[in-house]
Amino acid sequence: MATTTRPTTTDDDDLATTAKGIAGEVADRAAAAAAKLPDAASATGVQIGRANDLIQRESDEVLAVGTSLSLGLAMGLLLGGANRLLVILALIPASAMGYTLFDRHNGSRLPRASRTS
Repeated sequence: MATTTRPTTTDDDDLATTAKGIAGEVADRAAAAAAKLPDAASATGVQIGRANDLIQRESDEVLAVGTSLSLGLAMGLLLGGANRLLVILALIPASAMGYTLFDRHNGSRLPRASRTS
């Protein structure tokens, strides 16, 4: 049984060329994503500020219901075996609304009735 050996240099060259092409494409996309990062960060900051303003304007009852709902959702996800990242994401609104409630009742802000608009 005769075996023939083929030169593998062309296969190695093709593999190296493909790897270089992929690495170049990844580098280009990473540079493009890095260029967009400051805009994304500022847009995220603006939206977080808007969400905070909306939370601050809500009544205590709405905040209590929202906090309870978010905590219940997070606990349901946790007990249901969901990914821990989803559980943490479900706790973000609960913590924001809960902190606002604690802040209001801590005495650091004026009661809603005595505020002037």
